[in-house]
Amino acid sequence: MKLTILGASGGVGRQLVTHALADGHDVTAALRSPEKLTERHDRLKIVRTDALDAASVETAIDGADAVLSGMGQAGRHDPLRPASTSARAVVDAMNATGVRRLLVVSAGPLNRTGAGQPMLAHRVFGPLLWAVLKELYTDLERMEAVLRASDLDWTVVRPPRLLDKPGEGRYRHAIEAGPAGSVITRSDVARAMLDFIPDPKTHAHAVGISR
Repeated sequence: MKLTILGASGGVGRQLVTHALADGHDVTAALRSPEKLTERHDRLKIVRTDALDAASVETAIDGADAVLSGMGQAGRHDPLRPASTSARAVVDAMNATGVRRLLVVSAGPLNRTGAGQPMLAHRVFGPLLWAVLKELYTDLERMEAVLRASDLDWTVVRPPRLLDKPGEGRYRHAIEAGPAGSVITRSDVARAMLDFIPDPKTHAHAVGISR
């Protein structure tokens, strides 16, 4: 497949590039500062892209079979609101180019119902995280709303706390529920996103994933 990865120099984005190339895909890594991605490969094209601008995104995704986004906040008070702003740009760009499949990273605490989660995580840790990271989660919530209002074949992946460790190559997942566990590696988040690309059961759903 031909894949475009937005935010390709971030924690999950870099893992998406590595796993996608290992899987044999043709990858376009779209990022604001191309010099931040040092990986090189015959099937890797690196393009300068402003993920917050639909016209710029349109150039990067034209001809792709799927778009994967690792876009998120640079900090708790990022005024650009990159998750929701990039979601609007990507939706507009995909509508313009006819690309249908989109997968993005969100966060476990956006599972407001608590379905598929331990009670402690939902009743105690979730509210604490919302109190500390309200701006970040609000931006992600807006991002999810943008996708739900679209007619694209989108999937939102909701992980718990992310670890910078070698991936285990396995994960648990539940549609519109979870995450069931408290941690997962960024490598395994990327693995899950790539695995979900051909899975129509994940279309128009949030999927909780964890170790």
